[in-house]
Amino acid sequence: MSPILLLFIDGIGLGETDPAINPFATAFLPTFNNLLGGSQLVAGSAGTTTDQASLRALDATLGIPGLPQSGTGQTALFTGENAPQIFGRHFGPWVPTPLRSLLGERNVLTLLKQSGRSVAFANAYPEEVFQPGRKQRDPLRAGPPIAALGAGVMNRHTPELQRGDAIASEIINEGWRLHLDRTELPVITARQAGHNLARIAATHDFTLFAHYSTDHVGHTSDMTESIKALERVDEFLGGILENAVDDLTIVLASDHGNLEDIRAGHTLNPAIGLFVGAHHRELAEHATSLTDVAPAILKLANAQ
Repeated sequence: MSPILLLFIDGIGLGETDPAINPFATAFLPTFNNLLGGSQLVAGSAGTTTDQASLRALDATLGIPGLPQSGTGQTALFTGENAPQIFGRHFGPWVPTPLRSLLGERNVLTLLKQSGRSVAFANAYPEEVFQPGRKQRDPLRAGPPIAALGAGVMNRHTPELQRGDAIASEIINEGWRLHLDRTELPVITARQAGHNLARIAATHDFTLFAHYSTDHVGHTSDMTESIKALERVDEFLGGILENAVDDLTIVLASDHGNLEDIRAGHTLNPAIGLFVGAHHRELAEHATSLTDVAPAILKLANAQ
């Protein structure tokens, strides 16, 4: 099968074309704009298809009242199951305990691995999160690591990050260097991190990478920092495309809206679903909600 890369970007939706509230309408995003033929990543561009990419609006409410949240949204995205309906409400930021078995056993990483595909979780996690007796294990309660642990592929740590065989969740290594005292790690740009991720994706049938800073910044209501966060993602995606194999398909998807409206925190806006590369039209054809992404990937991989 042709390689597929799922870029999970937390907390980005399709909002109004209003530069006063939406950093997507202000930020310099040449990679995204080029993929969409000059269109911006805003609600009015949903449905756009070019030779290179398709942009779709992914319903994150899934028929459940209230604001979409990360825990249930990520479970829905990675499994194709209506997680807020199963749980009874939207829940976050962590995956609720009753849904963790479902996520670990039925996520796209696990199912593809069971079907004989080679899969990778490209994020690096510090070794100390696995230390016995550690009280602070919050990172392991988020959707991506639960999925990776379920598939048995959460195996990239400091050595892999140093070699460029893993990516920090922040994309660049600065957080590890400053807050985890990993000063031996190389200083890299978002573009260089993209080159590294493209190399990882080229050697696997399916690769997942998760980035959370966009949601974190969205909660600050800081337009300047929100623009910086988006421009980092754009540069990162540009680096991936520069180094990608010809038949790579990229799915860039989120779990709920937030950053596209700096006034409010989480929103009712649809989450972004951007499909790029070899099979973008096929994946985007029936993508209307979070629950459509995983089944489309499995169908493309002939793993259903």
